[in-house]
Amino acid sequence: MNVLVNKMIDAKGLACPMPIVKTKKAIEEIQPGQVLEVQATDKGSVADIQGWAKNTGHQYLGTVEENGVFRHYLRKADPHEVKEETKYPHTITNEELQTRIENGNDLVILDVREPAEYAFGHIPSAISISMGELDSRLSELKPTDEIYVICRTGNRSDLACQLLDEKGFKNVKNVLPGMTQWMGSIEKIQ
Repeated sequence: MNVLVNKMIDAKGLACPMPIVKTKKAIEEIQPGQVLEVQATDKGSVADIQGWAKNTGHQYLGTVEENGVFRHYLRKADPHEVKEETKYPHTITNEELQTRIENGNDLVILDVREPAEYAFGHIPSAISISMGELDSRLSELKPTDEIYVICRTGNRSDLACQLLDEKGFKNVKNVLPGMTQWMGSIEKIQ
């Protein structure tokens, strides 16, 4: 696919949240209506870029994968189209979640990282549903449950919390700062 772009950024080899950080900076450097191409190798960047575009009002045009490189295309919105990037307001710290786990509270922990990230270390009993699959797998969760959503840094989990809230899940919390600073028990898939 040959797409005319006004700016291209290279985020290959970078993990969340860096592709989004670079995208935010680059989108500020182009004019409304222009197209940005973001090249990334992180599979999670597909859901991240789509979610970020939806939350800011910039237009997600699509993604093309070639040899493990995801080429994301975004159109910069006019100023009247852009909305302030929203953050999910209900959060809990890693330490608060760890205390609830240790107290034996009945919790649902949802890990929205990619399956490979989950395999190499996750909170025991956490359910693995990657951000990219969440919308199609909502039936695996109960809207009435207390759900704690975690990812690597809090960005994907923020987007996941917003999606769950839109779908009627009202008892959802984003775990911050996420697995990068998790000090509790960890399981690995053997």
